[in-house]
Formats: sequence, structure tokens, C-alpha cells
Amino acid sequence: MRNNLATDVKRREAWAWAMYDFANSGYTTIVITAIFNAYFVSVVAGGAPWATLVWTLSLATSYLLIMLTAPLLGAYADAYAAKKRLLLATTAGCVLFTAALYFAGPGMLWLAIPLIVLSNFFYGSGENLIAAFLPELAREESLGKVSGWGWSLGYVGGLLSLGVCLAYVSWAQARGDTAADFVPVTMLFTAALFALASLPTFLILKERALPQPHLVGKNMLQESFARLLQTLRHARHYRDLRRFLICTVSYQAGIQTVITLAAIYAQQAMHFTMQQTLGLIFVVNITAALGAFSFGYLQDRIGHVPAIALTLLGWMVMVLMAWAAEGPSLFWAAANLAGLCMGASQSAGRALVGLLSPVARRAEFFGLWGLAVKLSSILGPVTYGLVSWLTAGDHRTAILVTGAFFLAGLLILRGVDATRGRQAALQEEA
Repeated sequence: MRNNLATDVKRREAWAWAMYDFANSGYTTIVITAIFNAYFVSVVAGGAPWATLVWTLSLATSYLLIMLTAPLLGAYADAYAAKKRLLLATTAGCVLFTAALYFAGPGMLWLAIPLIVLSNFFYGSGENLIAAFLPELAREESLGKVSGWGWSLGYVGGLLSLGVCLAYVSWAQARGDTAADFVPVTMLFTAALFALASLPTFLILKERALPQPHLVGKNMLQESFARLLQTLRHARHYRDLRRFLICTVSYQAGIQTVITLAAIYAQQAMHFTMQQTLGLIFVVNITAALGAFSFGYLQDRIGHVPAIALTLLGWMVMVLMAWAAEGPSLFWAAANLAGLCMGASQSAGRALVGLLSPVARRAEFFGLWGLAVKLSSILGPVTYGLVSWLTAGDHRTAILVTGAFFLAGLLILRGVDATRGRQAALQEEA
């Protein structure tokens, strides 16, 4: 492990960085993927025909806010060496608003929607910031491995949160409680685990970046805008990064659709109970952890671009399997293939952005990567929600349409040259 880290980075610091992935995965697993999304559709919105669309539009609103702020936060973090301070603020925001979901009961859309928007906004903003630490911790040739460690440990964190919630849900259902009784409590569990598990990150992880020379006569906001505009003006020097960000928008639209609507599809199309859905997602998290860990090593061996291409082919096979599934066996196989591809493609994408980013603008470029992911988080789930609504709840057609995003991403990826892109980043550093 030590040979994969930068010369001044100790193993405990790399572990502390990866622990943030462990900590924040509970939010996506419980709130976005496994429990609260299905609860929102069936209980908060009363199972209305438009419920899935409202859920996806709520998330789209939060992602739009992230898109508007992520590049500016990244520019500010680079200029003032403030990644860790901003990460602390976003973590506190996500924890507080997740805990507040405890109060969102049946019919309370007026409360549930803004809390989802705010909690997901702070989660996504923190996700960009923690990713920007990666190139400071890992050697260039080991970005895939170290990124994979974080993603795989993140899925373990998701498993812990899911295991705690599954045990509580089983106990609550055995005593006759309804979803309106036990789902709000799982929001408190999720918030508490996020807060506790993120402590090593803030206690051990170092802010290695130094403040950049400030622009004369400009305040913080003006300087952040100026640095962002400078990056966009110089974008022609990073054509491979730019093309990969476009590719990211496409294939992440499919991934974000699966993350956002997995439990809804399982319950609406496959008629799974909540316990069956939680059991499925629990196993899928194990598969995703294995995918993130193993593909990190494969990625460094065969190259970032071929590794991502391999995962996109897997995603297309998964969509066809889920669409064709009539019983649980084929759907379970499709879900575990999705887990394998999810861990691999998420880790590989983060590592490739780190490879293509010059040192002085890492947080800023990871902000642009976050912008691309959040744009995809609007495009994919909203497309699914619209198709579901227009087809009177036909989730099979909606998942089949999702496959087009992976195909488009694969075609765009063909034009990305990682070696050429890395040379452009090194020239900027020089």
C-alpha cells in the first residue's frame, strides 16, 4: 500500500481520506437508493401517478444548485486552500438536513421536497471536495488503486448503514409498525453514522495545498469567478478532459438513474417488498465494493479509458437483463452486475479526472467533474421519470431508454486519449 502513496503521505491519512467515502455512502444508500426514495413515492406522495416524476424533479433541483455552485466552490478552494473547511461545512449541512427528514410524514411534500433538495445539495458538494484530495495522496501511476480503495470502503459504509436500517426495519415490522413509523427513524440512523464515521477525515487528513496568489482588487466571490473564467478560456488546452467530461454526462446519466430509482423499479416493476429490496441492495453493495477494489488494480494495468469502456459494456448488458427479467432470478443477476459496474466505473472516472488535472487547479477541475455528474443526475432520472409518466407507469420501457446513455458514453469515450491529456496537464504545471 505504501508504494502507491505520495512520498509524504502515511497510510493512516489515506485511510482517513477513504473513511469519508465510508461515511457519506450511507446517505446515498439509505436516502437516495434504498429506503427514502420508495417511501417518498408510496407514502409521502401517496403512490400518485406523478410521484416518481416529482421525486426525480426534486433531485434535479438539488443537482442544478450544485451545478451552479460547484465550479465556484472549487475555484475558491484552490485560491484559499480551503478544501477541508468547505468539506466540514457541507458535511454538517448534509447531516442536519438528513436528520430533519425524520419529520417528513405522509402527505408532507411541502417539507420532504426542500429537505431532499438541501441534504442532497450538501452531499454532492462534499463529494466534489473530497475527490479533489485524491491526486495529493496517490502516486500518478496508482490513482486507480487509491480511488478504488475509497470507493470500495464507501460501499462497506453503505453496507453498515443498510445493515443497521434493515435490522431495525425487520424489528419494527415484526411489532406491527408501518413505513410511516420506521422509515423516519432510519433517517436519524443515517445522519448519526455519517457524522461519526467522517470524524477521522477531519482529524487526520491534511490540507496540503497552499493558497494561490490572489487577484488584486477582487473579493472572494469575484476571484472565484475570475479563476473559473480563466479555466474555461484555457479549456482548449484540455481537449481530452473536456471530451471525458462530456462522456461523463452521458454515462453517468444512466448510473444516476440506477442509483436514484433502483428501489422504485424493484417495488413497482418486480413487486418486491421493502425487506426484499433492502436485502437485494445489501448484496449489491458487496458486489460494488468488490468491483471498485478489483477494477482499481485492473485500471492501472490496462489503462483508464479501456477500463471505463469495459464497464460501459457491462452496464448495457445489465439494462437488457433488467428489462427482460420476469422473475427474481434474472433481476438479481442484473442488479449484481450493476453493482460490479457501478463500483468500477465510479472509481475509474474519478481517477481519470485526477490524471488529467494540473496540480494548481485540481479542486476546480473536480468541481467541473462534479458539474458534469450533477448534470447527468438531472438528465438521467428526469428522463426516466418522464418516460414512466408518459407510459402510465411502464418502468420496463423507462429502464430500456436508460441504456441509450451508456451507449452514447461509450461512443464519446473513443475520442479520449489519456496520455495526450496527461501531457497537457503537465505542460500547464510547468
